[in-house]
Amino acid sequence: MASSVLIRGEGVAASCCAYLLGRADVPLIVETADRPRVPAIMLGDATQKLLADVFEKDDLFKGLPRITKRVVVWGKNSAPIALPHSAVVVSEESLLDRIQSGIPRTNSSSERAPAWTIFASRPLPPLSEEHHFGARMATASAVQLKSECDPGACWIESLDHGWLFLLPAADRAWLLSVGDPPETMLAQSRLISVQIAEISASRGTFPSHPRMVQPLCEPGWLACGTAALGFDPLCGDGTGHATREAILASAVVRAGIDGAEVDALVSHYRNRLLAGFKRHLDACRQFYQAGNGGPWWDQELNALDRGLEWCARQLEIAPGFRFRLRDFALEAID
Repeated sequence: MASSVLIRGEGVAASCCAYLLGRADVPLIVETADRPRVPAIMLGDATQKLLADVFEKDDLFKGLPRITKRVVVWGKNSAPIALPHSAVVVSEESLLDRIQSGIPRTNSSSERAPAWTIFASRPLPPLSEEHHFGARMATASAVQLKSECDPGACWIESLDHGWLFLLPAADRAWLLSVGDPPETMLAQSRLISVQIAEISASRGTFPSHPRMVQPLCEPGWLACGTAALGFDPLCGDGTGHATREAILASAVVRAGIDGAEVDALVSHYRNRLLAGFKRHLDACRQFYQAGNGGPWWDQELNALDRGLEWCARQLEIAPGFRFRLRDFALEAID
């Protein structure tokens, strides 16, 4: 009997794993987990193409609202800058409906324990620990834009104790506030406050700083997507990261089932995710260093520096990469 794989979760990472492994005829057991959905996600061209390639649907994002301009005020006393942009906006629920329509709903009925488990949602295996590199929290609030606002633009603004991001969506706009409460920052805002006619109560707070689970994997299981890594929304395309992690996780599992050395596969997965996370911390540091300055920004910069040092120590003792991806499959590097 073919080895089965258990996938826990139903977000983008879990859906990618289910589709790629199902396409390879790997028997699957899928355990879903309820959680709140993200109300609005902005997907750039690269992530759109990646998802279309994974799910083999050229029209995956047809008809979605488009963002063609990004207006930025970043740094103390900076003037607004309008930059060209190319992205679509979609709710997480709508995105999952689009990508999950081609995933088989049948599960393996085998009573044998799965050969691998992919944790794309919590809870993780015992002894897993999350490392946090920052303390910034965020809120998401539905807002009504003024009639004269450009529906094809998004806005981002740094302030003394955080930053704001305003994103139009299909039926309303959403304000992401990182740092101080939205009301406090809107009172200081020069760019975003004048776009908003009305703001609704936020949906509570959630972490928006980079974070990583350790261990990320062991022989027989992998953490993937938001169960593995958390990215700062300022400079991290979380959906794109989750998709790339799922592609690698699926390839690692397939290679393990086919007989490749499991310890080498797990090491490759861990180090690829760690290297990608370090690149994210580097990108974050550049943006936060150019922010408004002051105690809030210094605190977050110090946390990012601590994360970069931690990643560097981990990568110093990591072996070299022994595999590469080709057409959604791993092959050994000679």
